[in-house]
Amino acid sequence: MHELSLCHAIAGVVKPHALGRHVDVVRVRVGALRQVVPASLEFCWSLVCQHLDEDMVDTVLELELVPAEVFCRACAQRAQITSRWSVCCPACQSADVDLLRGNEFLVTSIEVSEGVDCHADSRKVK
Repeated sequence: MHELSLCHAIAGVVKPHALGRHVDVVRVRVGALRQVVPASLEFCWSLVCQHLDEDMVDTVLELELVPAEVFCRACAQRAQITSRWSVCCPACQSADVDLLRGNEFLVTSIEVSEGVDCHADSRKVK
């Protein structure tokens, strides 16, 4: 289960941007080809947040799941693929494809609680 290490990596990205304030929400975009089980990621996230430090306790993880999509050079079709194991054109079965999306794994935004902060004036940081 690599979700635990992914959650540690997410926390490592988020914490420096929180500037000591409580993190309320972390939004992450996850592509279908990243082999991530959303329920496992959410479970591991709760463990990491409970044990990391008080700025991360009860932080909500919001996932945006991105389907995989390819452009086939053989038949010039653009299509979503449903297999997590094979990246072939669903129209002609060619493997001569360009992956357009579905391999993402990135933190897209965070929301933090208002607090004493000399670096920002806003209540929410996105």
